[in-house]
Amino acid sequence: MQNQPLPLILSFGVCDPVGALGVQSDVAAFAALGCHGLSAIAGLLVSDSARVEHLYELDSDWMAEQARALLEDMPIAAFKVGAVGSALHLAAIAEIVSDYPDAPLILDPFLSALPDAGMGDEEMLSALRSILAPQATALILSQAELGRMAELWRDGGDLGNLDEDVAELTSSGLQYVLVTGTRDGAGTCSNRLFDTGGEVARVDWQHLPGPFLGAGNTYSAAFTALMARGMDAPTALAVAQEYTTGALENAQRFGMGKFIPAKFFRP
Repeated sequence: MQNQPLPLILSFGVCDPVGALGVQSDVAAFAALGCHGLSAIAGLLVSDSARVEHLYELDSDWMAEQARALLEDMPIAAFKVGAVGSALHLAAIAEIVSDYPDAPLILDPFLSALPDAGMGDEEMLSALRSILAPQATALILSQAELGRMAELWRDGGDLGNLDEDVAELTSSGLQYVLVTGTRDGAGTCSNRLFDTGGEVARVDWQHLPGPFLGAGNTYSAAFTALMARGMDAPTALAVAQEYTTGALENAQRFGMGKFIPAKFFRP
């Protein structure tokens, strides 16, 4: 019998039959990085390796009941929140995680495989900003997703800039904002980590041709697992990218669609 269990991570998100997205992808990446994944399902995807056809929402009370049952039984080292179906899900998650302020909370709420990437519902964006992000350790999003969120506070016609948009989020209590896939004039891709003082870490990476399904999900799950194991955010930024690059370099095409990251690749 092992008395010291692996770090346990509770993932809120959708169930993907391919295993490339959502909680199935999270659980695999958590395991590859020495953690055990638990799940609270917010929705069911109808999908294959090429595309997501539909998202069926589950009742937010059912999702919360799943989570509460787990939390009453086991100690949680970290939480990860992926794509969910509605603002009601976000409100339920915010209420649950508020009871566990010492556990890292990583938000990766935008799923690019969905038709609107989760960015079409202003009520959801407002709930994310006002009730969940202030409790979070890190919010992970692309520059385009950050820009869409920033429409909530920008004046009409104001284009803003990345630093100002990040500062708006960190000023509300959010500890870190992790902006993925930014590009400079030479075309270099970077993941950039910000806190209230500005940029604290950056990791550059080479774009791989793909096409991939679940690359972003793989990265955010890796970042969460490393935080659950006690790694600080700047270090987790780099190690998660190294892991994700390996998973993409060893990705496999299971069907007629996109390549699926290999979570259990061996260097």
